[in-house]
Amino acid sequence: MKEIEVVAAIIYFEDKILCVQRPENKLTYISEKFEFPGGKVENGESLNDALYRELKEELNFIPIIMDELYLTVNHQYPDFKLIMHVFKCLSDKSEIQLNEHISSQWLSLENLKKLDWAAADIPIVNRLIEHG
Repeated sequence: MKEIEVVAAIIYFEDKILCVQRPENKLTYISEKFEFPGGKVENGESLNDALYRELKEELNFIPIIMDELYLTVNHQYPDFKLIMHVFKCLSDKSEIQLNEHISSQWLSLENLKKLDWAAADIPIVNRLIEHG
């Protein structure tokens, strides 16, 4: 079973969190689902470097502050195992550029559950709602 290591960012602007929607995908279980932005860690890359690179590529965005690791999610999808390292970041602006995603929303904690999340992102949503 293939294992994929990724990083993801919980990006705050004021009291809202950035949620981005994946494009259509042949893997129906992630197609058009919402997720926290991020992507694959490349060989020899630190988690922070991977997160900076992915956010720049996907959103043309550089985070202001990065916390220590917030959560690591291990999720078994039908075709692969995902290990996702999640960091909290702050933004001083709400403008982002969607280079890979089809839509985005800035939502308050209370509204996060209204979206159709990718399965691996649900534990992050739940922990944010429980712990604020």
